Amino acid sequence: MLRVFPILFAAVLLTATQSAAFPGPASWQEEWPRTDFGKSSVDLGEIFSGGPPKDGIPSIDEPRFVSVKSVRGLKGYEPVIGVVVNGEARAYPLRVLMWHEIVNDTIAGVPVLVTYCPLCNSAVVFERRIGERVTTFGTTGKLRHSDMVMYDRMTESWWQQFLGEAIVGELTGQSLKAIPSRLESFAEFKARAPKGVVLVPNDEGRRDYGRNPYAFYDSRTVPYEFFSGPFPGYIEPMVRVVVVGDKAWSLPLLREKGRIEDGELVLNWREGQSSALDHPDMTRGREVGNVVVQRRSNGQLVDEVYDVTFAFVYHAFHEGRRIVTE
Repeated sequence: MLRVFPILFAAVLLTATQSAAFPGPASWQEEWPRTDFGKSSVDLGEIFSGGPPKDGIPSIDEPRFVSVKSVRGLKGYEPVIGVVVNGEARAYPLRVLMWHEIVNDTIAGVPVLVTYCPLCNSAVVFERRIGERVTTFGTTGKLRHSDMVMYDRMTESWWQQFLGEAIVGELTGQSLKAIPSRLESFAEFKARAPKGVVLVPNDEGRRDYGRNPYAFYDSRTVPYEFFSGPFPGYIEPMVRVVVVGDKAWSLPLLREKGRIEDGELVLNWREGQSSALDHPDMTRGREVGNVVVQRRSNGQLVDEVYDVTFAFVYHAFHEGRRIVTE
């Protein structure tokens, strides 16, 4: 977060991380009159302001796409969230999502919610359907365990991006259906979906697309001070991990092995993707590689829902479960 006012980023971050003051529900009521703060599944004291106000980080609600052959400026090794629904393929570059975090879209008739939280490197895609109702989502400007807190525009309940679960408001306890996607290089997406399309900004001049405002974030030893929870004691907090359900494997282990099988799950790693959270210029990020997670089903391998995040994030949301490191 904090990219809405890039010039003030350093000052806002310093102030927020030094004070880390919890405003409390009373100060939220004016901004969120439709949110039922009497219903929640988490300690509200764990939720902090990331700086921007409600919708201060604007979601993309009318996404614009071009063919993979028409894209300009997007390097083959840059990361995108690749989604295929009923044979229709779309790529959402992190150079765009870095500044918007949420895309409300419809793919092959399915209402989808494409999300990316830079502070967690968490890229997850959901259906925008809650029961029989379809809604859109926006950003609250709030964080919990450094992870983005979203809100639905139907009830203004608050949702944890990492889990796809409503944690505050009328819909507390409900979950969104996750859709398989891949955090992959643009080259990988183009190879598997040559007729796919790629998200492009509605206004190229609105943001500094291609710049990483979290310079060298994933080279830190610990996350920003927005995170106040305990760290895992057996793995460095900022190590990338591959999360499938409630289980996780360290990316260094998968990178070393190249392939890991766990029951019906098959995890593969291959080089060719740069980090979005390394160099200030996203075209110069260090190599982190591509991860593909699939499940054996009826003799075939089909894509499985997964996330590539940091060890501290997994530990925060799955306390008591150990990341596989060897």
